[in-house]
Amino acid sequence: MNVLLINPPNCGRSIPEERYGITSLKQIFRGEPLALEELAGNLHQHDVRIVDLKAAPGSLDEAVNGFTPDVVGITGVTCEANTMLELAAKMKSLENPIVVVGGIHASNDPHFFNRDCIDYIVVGLGKKIFYELVTLLNSGIAAAVSIPGVIPTNPGRELSYSPHYNTSADLVEDMPPAYELVSQYRSHYILEKLGINMGFVASAFGCSHRCGFCCINEQTGGSYLTKSIDTVIREINLLQNIPVIRLVDANTFGDIDRARALGQALVEANLNKQFLADIRSDTVVRHPEMMKEWQQAGLRAVVIGFEETKNQMLSAMNKANTTKVNTEAIAILNELGISIVGDFIISPQYDEDDFERLRSYLEKNTIDLPMITVLTPLPGTPLHQQMQAQITNHNLDFYTLTNAVTATKLDEKQFYLHYADLLDKSHKTATI
Repeated sequence: MNVLLINPPNCGRSIPEERYGITSLKQIFRGEPLALEELAGNLHQHDVRIVDLKAAPGSLDEAVNGFTPDVVGITGVTCEANTMLELAAKMKSLENPIVVVGGIHASNDPHFFNRDCIDYIVVGLGKKIFYELVTLLNSGIAAAVSIPGVIPTNPGRELSYSPHYNTSADLVEDMPPAYELVSQYRSHYILEKLGINMGFVASAFGCSHRCGFCCINEQTGGSYLTKSIDTVIREINLLQNIPVIRLVDANTFGDIDRARALGQALVEANLNKQFLADIRSDTVVRHPEMMKEWQQAGLRAVVIGFEETKNQMLSAMNKANTTKVNTEAIAILNELGISIVGDFIISPQYDEDDFERLRSYLEKNTIDLPMITVLTPLPGTPLHQQMQAQITNHNLDFYTLTNAVTATKLDEKQFYLHYADLLDKSHKTATI
């Protein structure tokens, strides 16, 4: 079968830009479409193509010129959901292929995609079950599809499907990602501040924690799954000429014994790579010796969700952490020379004192690249259930994590001016 996999263009909208001319807050998503590369890696018996509309906007028509897809797969996050529908409708209008959607938003809010232009919704990790779906479709079986985790659409009616509980079998480790299918886009996948090429590798999926704002859990149904160390090393080696590897896991260090073994294996493999990975601050504090081992393995920077500078706010997010631990982790990483990309979440209920509190924290603590987002109740998360009645903006185009979709305590323009000023000052000396 001919299978076309589509990564949507950068399409999120910006309230501060559209209403107030503040352009510095617009969120831009970059990096290779690893989820689609994983799917393609398990479809070798089919003719598979990936079109990355983030790297090459407007190239969809060219991608289907002379290539008529039998199956179209589209992935995307919440702020891309409306564009996913537009892409699905466009593809349906061509040769009426089977259209399948998946990814984070489809996993958290499958009902959103119960539309005429879509045939199936894949919930959770799709590498194994998308292969099973394509195999059945190739055999001429369509209406009778009953694969757990694959939802046939039924517009106008409730969806009916069997849940799928992801296991290590869903990782299909013997089939590596088809990195070669995005070779034409490779020059676009760079660390912009440093001009360094960066490649993506997944070593783990899901998370063992349950932060209320996080949309990751439904990716694996709450499980924390890891690839074998040999698989991770193999996939890093596939990115031969890429100097920096982004481990795209929500938490690379969710299993400490395995994380230490992986760090030691990276040292022994002597891959001459640098790594960027996600970790919790309490893991850094509990295991500083492991961080030293990973620094020797090439760990250049870590992404840490500090989120807030008040313990009561962390508790409200179900973060299960404290500001004291966050500050200790910063000191440990500074001493080791590991750069910190620090995630912070500002609430629409912030006032001037709250902005000043965060500004003061960033001035006192060395965080190489602060990333500041707005608390956003993403559909399918506990936070969405909790705040549903407070949501004033239901257009998913604005769910970029840089827009307030609930009412702001400050005058809205003043909120965004404070936000932009905070981001500007914290990024002036940012390096990783």
